[in-house]
Amino acid sequence: MIGKTFAIAILMMSASMVVHANDEPPAECADVLNHTFNKLNSSEALSMCQQFNGKVLLIVNTASQCGFTSQFEQLENIYQQYKGRGFTVIGFPSNDFRQDRGSEADTAKVCYLDYGVTFPMMERTQIRGVSANPVFKVLAEKSGITPKWNFYKYLVDRDGEVVSVFASSTLPTDDAITEMIDNLL
Repeated sequence: MIGKTFAIAILMMSASMVVHANDEPPAECADVLNHTFNKLNSSEALSMCQQFNGKVLLIVNTASQCGFTSQFEQLENIYQQYKGRGFTVIGFPSNDFRQDRGSEADTAKVCYLDYGVTFPMMERTQIRGVSANPVFKVLAEKSGITPKWNFYKYLVDRDGEVVSVFASSTLPTDDAITEMIDNLL
């Protein structure tokens, strides 16, 4: 009888260990993702760690009144092309170069209505200098490059490391970007 009780106790402990092994907290997020921001023109907060951990990212500083604003269309195209494979585009509107004036509602209209953006757009923020948001501080620290203009693109791997930085003049669908995305996925 003791042998049977002992065997049952061992089995129950083993089952308990298996259940608890699956309850482990997720791996820590990279520095670039340990932040929460409101979505554009919204009070809804988005945890970058929960939403984007383990994904390949193209993080872009955007502006709604810039000569490069039409890049929203290509950003949306690559988002649609790769989103099912663990990739996303994240847009951060900024008026650091004085080309995202007006309200966040105005910026949201340009993004969502004029260009049909469905990738995550965060609240307007600063992307340069001492007041830069923490994501752009980490990106600048890791890459050695701060945005020189709107639509700078930071390609980040699944581990949160900056793989490459592309200037405003590099189109989102340029082979240099899409080939790197393909290689990272």
